[in-house]
Amino acid sequence: MTYVLGLDIGTSGAKALVADSAGRVLASATAEYPLSQPRPLWSEQDPADWWRGAKTALRTALAQSGVRGEAIVGLGLTGQMHGATFLDAADQVLRPAMLWNDQRTAAECAEITERVGAARLIEITGNPALTGFQAPKLLWLRNNEPEQYARLAHLLLPKDYIRLLLTGEHATDASDAAGTLFLDLRARDYSAELLDALDVPRAWLPRVYEGPEVTGRLRPAVAAELGLPAGLLVVAGGGDNAAAAVGTGVTRAGVVSSSIGTSGVLFAHSDTPALDPQGRLHGFCHAVPDAYHLMAVTLSAGGAFQWLRNMLRFIAPDLSYEQLVGLAASVPPGAEGLLFAPYLTGERTPHLDPLARGAWVGLTSRHGLGHLTRALLEGVVFALRDGLELMRGLGVPVDEIRATGGGGKHALWLQLQAEIYGMPVQTLAAEEGPAYGAALLAGVGAGVYANVAEAVAQTVRVTGATEPDPEHVRRYNELYAAYTGLYPALRASAHALAGLAGEG
Repeated sequence: MTYVLGLDIGTSGAKALVADSAGRVLASATAEYPLSQPRPLWSEQDPADWWRGAKTALRTALAQSGVRGEAIVGLGLTGQMHGATFLDAADQVLRPAMLWNDQRTAAECAEITERVGAARLIEITGNPALTGFQAPKLLWLRNNEPEQYARLAHLLLPKDYIRLLLTGEHATDASDAAGTLFLDLRARDYSAELLDALDVPRAWLPRVYEGPEVTGRLRPAVAAELGLPAGLLVVAGGGDNAAAAVGTGVTRAGVVSSSIGTSGVLFAHSDTPALDPQGRLHGFCHAVPDAYHLMAVTLSAGGAFQWLRNMLRFIAPDLSYEQLVGLAASVPPGAEGLLFAPYLTGERTPHLDPLARGAWVGLTSRHGLGHLTRALLEGVVFALRDGLELMRGLGVPVDEIRATGGGGKHALWLQLQAEIYGMPVQTLAAEEGPAYGAALLAGVGAGVYANVAEAVAQTVRVTGATEPDPEHVRRYNELYAAYTGLYPALRASAHALAGLAGEG
């Protein structure tokens, strides 16, 4: 029996898992680290925290699995997309990394759009200039911290900074690189036209590999520290959503994943580059070689639920997610006339608005905590349905939906997805998120599987489906129609309030 490792550098922590060649997860471990929001719109992390978390998670997962280090044949990497890790010529970090949900770069997005052209940008990259992407972060550094910009020699995504420390190599994969706004989607490599337009040296960017390709080998000193074999193969892996899609079998047309983690994502496989001409859906490379995907993103999904729980803990320190879900489950669909707009950190799909703001709408004196919670959970899934409707409108086939992330583990989340989407939502035998897909990609790179299709066929198994209640589907269709009116009605007020708060 051979074994593989997957490592996910997430927003809230690093997760590592050990799986065997049959796809069984023997152990997984998570090491949390903090998120810093030092100013309005800012979201940062210290890359040193990623490294400490990665090492802790890898050591713990290996120890709990009972597998000897020398039996591991490959390590796959995945992680939060879009983040900017700025390094000098000695690979030393210049400043805290700017994350995917950092919204400070509106001016730089406008600058990129002006330099390249809105239509041309989408034609090359599959996306408009959005505040979360990496390219505007680089321009922000140039415009606001010129002393650090003058020292810049390398720009890496979060998981690829960990790759550097593991192997000494500057490398990335096509799916994660597609979220930088530097990549030519069809060429699956950086666009010389974009780099020239933005005055970015290609030497600053890492080499681009396909997801299962080997990018380097584990350095001896690091191997000794982790209890792994020196020279262990480290494969390219994928951005978190692309890796999760491999782990859930979203590797053929018609299969869509619905992921509720910190953010919420709908992910659809495509055999050819698929573009939304208005840029409301992301068009990216897949972690599957030569494949692509469309992705809808809502920025505050499980993150909105976490925000509510954290706020309530000031008055109820022991309050758990399970208690809140229990309260929400006791409330009827629609929370008795209460809706929630989950735009706590701005929004991507479909509004592309960093200044969008969250709100409960319809509050009355009869509403209690259960209503607030249920409306929040429903609002998150309504936001995801926005993306589903866009996919259907573009002719993307949606034959199966597979739930992943926290939304794939809780009965109420599953029921809400099935009823708001209006179709069954499948669950899987092993749903370990991006780290599992990264482990399967490692298995392909190490020769355990011939290709990604074989890896998925041997490991991914659908075990059940949550069926929608037809009456609830009817009710949620009515509520969704009301939900779609929230953003247009609140936009002007949200922008005015952001300006008064110094954010606009």
